[in-house]
This record gives sequence, C-alpha cells and structure tokens, in this order.
Amino acid sequence: MQLLIVHDDAEVGGQLVGMVHDYTMHQCDLAGSDTAALKWAHEHARCGLLLAQLEAPGIDGLTLGGSLSEIFPGLQILFLPAYPAAEQRLEIATTKVFPEPIDGERLLEAIEAAAAAEPGAPDLFHVMDVLQMCCLSRRSGAVQIVKQAQSGIVYVREGKIVHAESATARGTDALLEIAGWNLVEFAYDESVRAPETISMPWDEALITAIARHQEEKTSAVEETTAVEEAPPPKKRGFFSALRRR
Repeated sequence: MQLLIVHDDAEVGGQLVGMVHDYTMHQCDLAGSDTAALKWAHEHARCGLLLAQLEAPGIDGLTLGGSLSEIFPGLQILFLPAYPAAEQRLEIATTKVFPEPIDGERLLEAIEAAAAAEPGAPDLFHVMDVLQMCCLSRRSGAVQIVKQAQSGIVYVREGKIVHAESATARGTDALLEIAGWNLVEFAYDESVRAPETISMPWDEALITAIARHQEEKTSAVEETTAVEEAPPPKKRGFFSALRRR
C-alpha cells in the first residue's frame, strides 16, 4: 500500500515515515503542506492511505482529505489533531484520530486495517471519533454524517454542538439518534451555520447518547432472551414458532 503523510514539522514527519518503513512493508512519502500533497497526488498513480495533520500552517486535513479522495477512490484517512490526548473525553477502540503523544502501536494497527480494506471500500469512522475530533478542535460548521441509507447533520460552533438534524428528529433527539450509528462516512462544511437548540456540553451529550444506546441494547437482549426461554405454546410446532418471530 502507498501512504502519504502530511505534516508541517519535517522532524516529526520524518519519524512517522521511519516508523512505517521500519515496522511495515508499505511505501510511504512525506509532504509538508496541502499544496505539496496535491502536487504529489498528481504525480502518483495510487494512494491507499492519507495520514494528515487536522490543522497546521498550510494544512487543513479535512479539506485535503476530500480533495485527495476525489483523486484516489477508496482512499482511507487518519488524522493527527492539534489537541493533546489528555483532552479526549471518549476512548474509541477503533480510532482513526491520533493526538500527541501518538500511540505508535495503535497507529500501526490502524495502518494495517486500512491496508486490509477492500478496494474502493468506504472510509468509515466511528461517529464518536468524528464528533469528538470536531469539538476538541473547536470547529464551526456542519458535519454531514451518513450510515448507509441514513443521513444526518450535526452543527458545531467553536467546538460546541449546537444543533442536529436527522430524517425523523431535530435537536437533542437527533443527536442522540446519530450518535448511535457507530461506523459512518462524513463530510465537513465550515460555511454552514444553524440556530442553537442543544445547550448541554458536547461531551455530556455524547456520553448520554452512549448510555441510552447501551440501555436499548440491554433491553433488546433481555427481551430476546425472554422470548427464547419461554416455553413454546401447546399445539404449535417448532418451525411454526420460528416463522412467527
């Protein structure tokens, strides 16, 4: 797999390239800005993974990721945000966001996961990863989130979630719905604004969403167990009961 690392600090970028060369079999190049990355893209036939700073002088990882995805279909993306790891409120097992100090082992795992993706596979992020990244980066704008046939928008203002919309809900209810979608595709537009309908802190809102979805899963498991453990009604065959579920 061909990787492109985009980092404005040549020393840090060089260390990342060295890590890839030392611990993987993948090819890896380094660019120091969005402009250099786009120039590199037009000179290469393929790229499977972009590892880019989320924001730095001359670098906007979200915009760059969108541009390179149009050049390289199926491109997978990992982000290096400016905020420190200690500021994260939520721990995402399959994270694609790596604040400093970078966990090298988890980063290598994410690189190998990208390499194992099917050609043309969608670039999936955990929805909590996306929302936490945008909030801690103090972004403003709209985050469009898509999960198969479902779609929604979460609006942020200087790192605060202020509004959300789905096909069936608005405000907090929509945010709680979207937060349960797990792996999603997303796009970001910094020019879009929305009225404020959500007042609770973003981390409290997301933790509330996690708790709600865990309760729903537990209830569903309990209901399924109850159905499975109930004695079958008399005069009804096994296959008849199975079809009725």
